[in-house]
Parts: sequence; structure tokens; C-alpha cells
Amino acid sequence: MAAARESIAKGSKSFAAASKLFDPTTRERAWLLYAWCRACDDIADGQEHGHDASVVADPAAALARIRTLTDRALAGEWTGEMPFDALRIVAQETRMPHRFAHDLIEGFALDAKGWFPRSESDLMQYCYHVAGAVGCMMAVVMGVDPQDDATLDRACDLGLAFQLANIARDIEADDRIGRCYLPMDWMVEMDIPPGQHMKPPFRARLTVMARWLGEFAQAHEESARHGTPALGFRSAWAVLAAAGIYGGIAREVVARGNHGWDHRASTSKAQKLGWIARAFAQSAMRRRLYPPEPRPATLWTRPR
Repeated sequence: MAAARESIAKGSKSFAAASKLFDPTTRERAWLLYAWCRACDDIADGQEHGHDASVVADPAAALARIRTLTDRALAGEWTGEMPFDALRIVAQETRMPHRFAHDLIEGFALDAKGWFPRSESDLMQYCYHVAGAVGCMMAVVMGVDPQDDATLDRACDLGLAFQLANIARDIEADDRIGRCYLPMDWMVEMDIPPGQHMKPPFRARLTVMARWLGEFAQAHEESARHGTPALGFRSAWAVLAAAGIYGGIAREVVARGNHGWDHRASTSKAQKLGWIARAFAQSAMRRRLYPPEPRPATLWTRPR
């Protein structure tokens, strides 16, 4: 548990801050799940606690290691590696559907083979695999019934919003390691040659695409908020705080315009505290603020 707490503290100050709002049991399970997600991401991207990604020498071997250790953990075996043993514990304690863990790994498989999105649908499919599935897993950690598809859809939306913010923030960092998550259809529409989107002549057009990512993120964030009445007060508080804190990253990138990638976008400590305070009131009034309503038909829907 100490190692899992250290993992989230180093890997994401935003998620670490929001996780403190959970009740103790949910908080510890969230840390355990985060430790596994963080380790898989680090193995796949050749990075340390989510930072300094590099080209992985043997992506297939890295992916095979993730699959093998994850399968052993889900089968109830001890692996001797903290993040995977953490998954073993949280999966058994919460009756976590194994398909969500496998869906996440498929996202790493896409990266391992040098995949890139050709369309908005491709982009959202990728976002589901690397983040929407995690949203579903977190919902189960918070006590949502694994058969409650309506609430899981809203949890998935929050994961999608987070990943869209990540993509907007990391366009320059991804380009440095030969990755691009901007749909090819967008590149064609903006008349940007393949691989040239970070060049100065195209900066204004890149800013437009970043705004599109921000709008997508905002729409999914708003949808996710309507799932919070299904959660207990403290879980809803944590989710709403995370939505505000992480949503602020996409909003900052968009607000910077052509300077969105001069340095890594983030939320300050004061901004985090502000969102935590705001989320307390939102959680208390969540049934009035976010009443039951159909999920927007225009939003991408996760696979069943």
C-alpha cells in the first residue's frame, strides 16, 4: 500500500489530490489500481512514473510482459511485482470484470504496433482502450455494479475526457517519440502534411485541432457529471474534483493558443484546492445539478 501511494504521488499530482477525498477503503483500492495502470503505461512507453517517455527497444516484449503478469494477477497468482500484485488484490476485492483490464492492454498493443487514428471514431476507440476502460474499473472500485451499464458509460466518459486532455497537452511530447494521436482526417481538413504538425507554419492550424480536442473533452466531462448521483458522497466528491482538476489541463492548453506547448500544461496547487472546494458543493447538490437524463446520442459509446 505504501508503494502504491508513492506511485500515485509521483505519477499524477492531480489524481493523488482527488484520491484523498475517497473513504479509506476506496482510496486504498484506487491507489492499488493506479499502481497497476501506471506500471503498464511505464513499461509500454519506456518512461518513469509517466514522465520522459522514450522509444521502447522491443515493444512486443514489453507488451508480452504486461499481458503475462496481468493474466497471472487476474488468475489470483502472486507475481512478486508490486503493481501486478496490487491488481490481484483490487480485482478480487471488487469482483472487477477482467475484460476491462484486457481492454486497457489492447490500447498499449495499438501503440506497440505504431498505430495512429485515421478518423474521430478511431481516436475515441483508442481513448476508450487507454482511459475509458480505466474509468469503468474505477467505477467498480467505487462500488458501482459491474452490470450497471448506464453508470459505467458515464464513468467511461470521464476517462475519455481525461485522455483527450492528455492528447491535447502532449502533442509536442508525443511528436518527439514519433507518435501522433490527431486523426488523419483532421490533418487533411487542415491541410497539414503528415508528420509536419509541429512545424511553425502550421501552429495556428494545430491550435484549432487542440480546441477541437478540448471541446470533445468538455462534452464527455459534462456527461460524466451526470453519473455522480449513483455514487456515495465522498466518491462523487473525488470524481467531481478530478473532473475539474484534469479538465483544467485541456482548458489551459486551449487558452494558451499558439503557445499551448511552450511548457507542459498543468493545474497549480491553488487551482487544485479550488476545484476540491467547488466539488464539495457540487457533490452535496449532485442530484439537483446533474439530474437523470439520456446520455447525449452524439457522444461516442464504449463497446459492449
